[in-house]
Amino acid sequence: MKINDHAPVLPYQANTQRYNNMPYRRVGNSGVQLPSLSLGLWHNFGEHDNFSNARAMLRTAFDLGITHFDLANNYGPPYGSAESTFGRLMTMDFSQHRDELFISSKAGYDMWPGPYGVGGSRKYLISSLNQSLKRMGLDYVDLFYHHCPDDETPIEETVGALDSIVRQGKALYVGISNYSAKQTRQALNLFNELGTPCLIHQVRYSMFDRAAEQQLMPLLDDKGVGLITFSPLAQGLLSERYLNGIPKDSRAANSKSYLQQDSVNEHLTQIKQLHSLAQQRGQSLSQMALAWILEKPEVSSVLIGASSPQQLIDNVKAVDNLSFSEQELESIEQILAKQ
Repeated sequence: MKINDHAPVLPYQANTQRYNNMPYRRVGNSGVQLPSLSLGLWHNFGEHDNFSNARAMLRTAFDLGITHFDLANNYGPPYGSAESTFGRLMTMDFSQHRDELFISSKAGYDMWPGPYGVGGSRKYLISSLNQSLKRMGLDYVDLFYHHCPDDETPIEETVGALDSIVRQGKALYVGISNYSAKQTRQALNLFNELGTPCLIHQVRYSMFDRAAEQQLMPLLDDKGVGLITFSPLAQGLLSERYLNGIPKDSRAANSKSYLQQDSVNEHLTQIKQLHSLAQQRGQSLSQMALAWILEKPEVSSVLIGASSPQQLIDNVKAVDNLSFSEQELESIEQILAKQ
């Protein structure tokens, strides 16, 4: 983490108006409410990122009414470093606001070498959470997820481990992520048998990735389980970033990125048409893409990332206009149907 501890930074005084503009949405049938937009720390909070920028982004987020910060054991790079950065910032700026914050972490993907550092076993999940709590300097997280299904571990063991974590007081709630509708139904039945409800499911969802609409969203709605979405801008496709080509410093120009140039070229016509519609609504394309997801009543919150405080401020403006006319929604459907 690039740190300049000698730079003068004033003590953090949170914005007293922080709860005035951010809409909060109830999570399924629970008593929890999340901000419409939550902040994910997947990128830009690792060991090699700028600490001052990370600090400014967390301060900006909280000042805007974002109370939910989402992490995972392997966020960084290197693995664990995003949680370490967050832990340092909790001590420096947010310790007095702990009970206003909703902090989540996850385990499931590879974290350390050997058979006990990946998957859905009781051994891995509980060990990983213990490490996460130590890195963040917390006694508990508000929410702990199994990050991805593990076909080699009985789902009964995975759900049982999550149940134990709640009963041990290490997490107030538990959730799942990236599970199929079939796997989700199995997990929910087991959670209900144990008496520890599944609070929420975290799933990839955007205008360009709507697979969750088929079976998963109706299931979660029927069972009273919340839904939080990630990658709402489709790795930056649903932004102004690629309207005039592929910038050299963009994700699509990086061969190691999840976003490839073919994807940009495939969706370019749609991106331009959606951008035009967003302008008519007085929004940026990013803001409209976020508002479009929040138009879905099943969605509890949308996870956004940011590389700067200003980008965060710009995206949060999406909540200023969450209403769509029937004609606008129909136009979006027509644009998205063109492939």
